[in-house]
Amino acid sequence: MTGAVIPPEDSSSISYKLKRDVGGFVGRWQIWWQRKRFRWVVYAAGVLMLFLALFWAVFARNLPNAEALIEYESPLPTVVRDVNGEPFQSYARERRVQLEYADFPRLLIRAYLAAEDKTFFSHGGIDYPGIASAVFANIFSSGRSRGASTITQQVAKNLLLTNEYSYTRKVKEAILAKRIEGALTKPQILSLYLNEIALGRQSFGVEAAAQAYFGKSVDQLVLHEMAFLAILPKAPERYGRAKNVDAAITRRNWVLGEMFANGWITETQLTQARAQPLGLIKQRGTGYKNIGGYFTEEVRRELIEKFGETDKEGPYSVYAGGLWVRTSMHPEYQKLTTQALRDGLLRYNAGKAWKANMGTIDVSDDNWASRFASTNISIDYANWRAGVALGKNRVGFADGSVGLLNGGPAAMRAGDVIAVVPNGGSSYSVRTVPEVGGGMVVQNPLNGRVLAVQGGFDNRISSFNRATQAQRQPGSTIKPFVYATALDNGMTPTSIIVDGPYCVWQGASLGQKCFRNFSGSGAGPQTMRWGLEQSRNLMTVRAAADSGMDNVTDTFRAMGIGDYPDYLAYALGAGDTTVLKMVNAYSMLVNHGRELKPTLIDFVQNRNGKVILPAKWKPCKRCRAKDWDGKPMPRFVATGKQLMDPITAYQTVHMLEGVIQRGTATILRDLDRPLFGKTGTTTGPTNVWFIGGSPHLVAGLYLGYDQPRNMGGYAQGGSLAAPVFKQFARTAMAGMPKTPFVAPYGTRLVRIDRKSGKRVYGSWPGDDPKSAVIWEAFKAETEPKRSIRREDLEARGDKPKKKKSSSSDSSSRSSGTPQGPSAGTKRDQEFIQQEGGIY
Repeated sequence: MTGAVIPPEDSSSISYKLKRDVGGFVGRWQIWWQRKRFRWVVYAAGVLMLFLALFWAVFARNLPNAEALIEYESPLPTVVRDVNGEPFQSYARERRVQLEYADFPRLLIRAYLAAEDKTFFSHGGIDYPGIASAVFANIFSSGRSRGASTITQQVAKNLLLTNEYSYTRKVKEAILAKRIEGALTKPQILSLYLNEIALGRQSFGVEAAAQAYFGKSVDQLVLHEMAFLAILPKAPERYGRAKNVDAAITRRNWVLGEMFANGWITETQLTQARAQPLGLIKQRGTGYKNIGGYFTEEVRRELIEKFGETDKEGPYSVYAGGLWVRTSMHPEYQKLTTQALRDGLLRYNAGKAWKANMGTIDVSDDNWASRFASTNISIDYANWRAGVALGKNRVGFADGSVGLLNGGPAAMRAGDVIAVVPNGGSSYSVRTVPEVGGGMVVQNPLNGRVLAVQGGFDNRISSFNRATQAQRQPGSTIKPFVYATALDNGMTPTSIIVDGPYCVWQGASLGQKCFRNFSGSGAGPQTMRWGLEQSRNLMTVRAAADSGMDNVTDTFRAMGIGDYPDYLAYALGAGDTTVLKMVNAYSMLVNHGRELKPTLIDFVQNRNGKVILPAKWKPCKRCRAKDWDGKPMPRFVATGKQLMDPITAYQTVHMLEGVIQRGTATILRDLDRPLFGKTGTTTGPTNVWFIGGSPHLVAGLYLGYDQPRNMGGYAQGGSLAAPVFKQFARTAMAGMPKTPFVAPYGTRLVRIDRKSGKRVYGSWPGDDPKSAVIWEAFKAETEPKRSIRREDLEARGDKPKKKKSSSSDSSSRSSGTPQGPSAGTKRDQEFIQQEGGIY
């Protein structure tokens, strides 16, 4: 049909799309996004970015900074040196000696490269062919997974990561290895490895291992020994044991073969080295001298208090800081102190019943040896050994060996730790370690340096240091400071004090207190000197009361003895103190009352040699010069406060010389040198003391049970403690000049009658210690004005020393020169001039 209109199709089947023409990057992105390939690239990049983010979050986040290894310092032990600079002890939990790269022999380095990482100098921290080989081997192997860690990765694990065995740690190792290679050179990385690697026998680093396994330094090792050390990183506790010697030799020979394959040794060297036995030495101690255990422990306590114990507490810690500590310990004096105190303890203990006082362990099974070894109990006295009673007359030792006991005390039980001595063969006899304890200190009174410390029989039996830690009553050794207070409050050495009954009312709560002498009787009026020489309690209490007990306790505090209440009993030594404090107080008397602080440490150096203690330490560069260089000599000014009048201190020392000559310590008189000292015996008696010495050396000690109890009525300071000092001094002072104690400026030395305290004219002190006339020290204008004449002394029965006649004396007498007091005064002046003045 013509002219018909054709209707349009259904509009719902038609779609329209509007497209806006956008320019720039967005427009280009829209065009690119239309391409399927571009979209796949974007998706892949997104997945990669997500993977890297997850990888970083899981593995790389919070990893240590590899650049920290540039400044890394290995944990090193602290080495302790004596007064001569010789090392005698160290504080270490790990054996480690740090070396520079140039110190390692080239052949030793190649041995480790052959065993651990042949391509070390060519890879970038990760050995990719090695990893592929390890993966292939692990797929087709049913044993333990084979590793492919390079030396760089091992450094990362040892220094920056933990020892956790996982693939996560391996990935972290690889990341850190790449960072380390970028921060350090190859020699630096190898030095860290060779100084830090754990090699068994508590050894870290090849130098410490060389000492532990062969007793040599690395520069003394031969080829087969180097190869053995190179196998240890894989399994140090296995290859280092004697029972695994065959496995160790097999592994060592494999390393030698690898070195030959790499052209690092010749075939002759290979054959000779493979033919050698391992040659390991038995595991041994530190190699330091076994001396001064109590001294070194006291030093350790001081260092820990100052610097801390581990590296977490600071860079100069005791067990990681690598400190060099110069102490004041005199090795010879320390040996003499140790021997003298031990012998004194044994003398007192002789004849007493045996007691188990070294501890007990369980011996019910075969593990007794390891239990005993873990106690670290041992003895170094004479040929004694520490063992454990196993029953049936058998004794066992820490190394697992067993011997026979030649009898034994009935009180001994299986499990008791005992001391024995060999009788020959495998037979032993039991010895008694004294139950009584004691402590002894030796000090230089001119500077306060402590030269020796012994705090008991043996520090490996008991580490409690009785010389510095035990709080004991000093008894009569405190009396010199009571009399020093009296001298500062108007008395003199010739002051008369009544040695008679003395009681005081101490209040309603305490009632009346009456004092008594050790002997129980009194001697009437006597000089202060006599009271100190004879250690009279009643005279001491009277002197304290007359001086004011508050003044006496002030003296105790000033001299560092102790802080006590103002009760008269403390004038007789009722308060607690330590041997170290008492010896230091006596040293200050010798030092003319000037303050001293006891020191065991002279100075401390860090690992680089810088002195870090004391803070203001300065070296005296010219003090040790061999010859005088013509310049002014180094001079040292006195340090410390003046705690006591110098003349008072000298007067006290001068009276204490009489204790040696005529008093309670006459056992020391035959040492035949200027000595001062004081004995002490506390109520019971529970403690016996002696403190004294010469102008250059002061020593003190006490003996007593750790839980104070009666030592027996015969126990006195003069009979038990003074002989210990004598044994020490006889050898220690043998080479010293017999120097007298020097009086400070202003001291007046006057001849007096020893018994009455009156001034003497016409007579002179004799050589006899009990001479009637002696020299006495006075402050200016305090010397006695009244005199006693020769005829009075002769009438009394004393025989003063007569001055030898000279030609001048004869002419004086013949010319009628007066012979009375004026003549005596003239002779005094002549004597002073002859002696060069009063010191």
